[in-house]
Amino acid sequence: MSAVTTTTTAVAATAAEELPQVRRRRRLSPGRQVPAARLAGPLVLLVLWAAASAAGQLDPGAIPAPWTVLRTAGRLWSDGTLPTDVLTSLERAAYGFAIGLTAGVGLALASGLSRAGEALIDGTVQLNRAIPTLGLIPLFILWLGIGETFKIAIIAIVVYIPVYLNTHAALSGIDSRYVELAEVQGLSRFAFIRRIVIPGALPGFFVGLRLGVTGSWLGLVVLEQINATSGLGYMMFQAQNYGQSDVILVGLLIYGVFGLVSDSVVRLIERRVLSWRRTLSS
Repeated sequence: MSAVTTTTTAVAATAAEELPQVRRRRRLSPGRQVPAARLAGPLVLLVLWAAASAAGQLDPGAIPAPWTVLRTAGRLWSDGTLPTDVLTSLERAAYGFAIGLTAGVGLALASGLSRAGEALIDGTVQLNRAIPTLGLIPLFILWLGIGETFKIAIIAIVVYIPVYLNTHAALSGIDSRYVELAEVQGLSRFAFIRRIVIPGALPGFFVGLRLGVTGSWLGLVVLEQINATSGLGYMMFQAQNYGQSDVILVGLLIYGVFGLVSDSVVRLIERRVLSWRRTLSS
């Protein structure tokens, strides 16, 4: 009985010695997420901008105060200019994004699931990636004219490249042991794609999707200044000719809001679709 007591006492002493070490263990994870934490950075910039404008540290002709930009946005909205330009820009971005997304996913699947497809597609896409997309504008104007078609085509190219690259990389990175397991289980081609390929490629696909969404807005800024009669880029180009920096800032802020909102929507969808993953962000 005394031997048991002695052993129990020794185990308790050892546990007591190890307990402080466990308590002193450092937390390596980033911690819990704070709702709407990504708005903190833009809000800080807005506060600094307002403070500098109120203190007279900024030239109103070059960088108008936030309240001036807000009044300008209200005036443009009231006279109907801003709603028309916003809807036109959204339409162009939506068409180009839809085409680019479809092309990027289709080409990635064809290239990632077939050696023949990879031989025909991957090198061509890599060559296209090496060519500056905006440098294709003169050639596309000659091919498609100077209307809406070439603008949508350029946006589609800007979108499909990151979607393809990231989705193809995710497909190529799927562990070959899963393929062997699918073959042993006798899965059909469709079942293999549905159960293994799609879940394995989704993380990379969403990275490409976020880059594609951002790229569509970046391309739109430039394209709407080329022979356009409406759109946010056209509005900013006209404001440049008349030295209206407040109108230019209105357009830039709207582009920024569109980019932030669209990226947040993709993040939300990604979090829901990939809820089975345990990552630092979750």
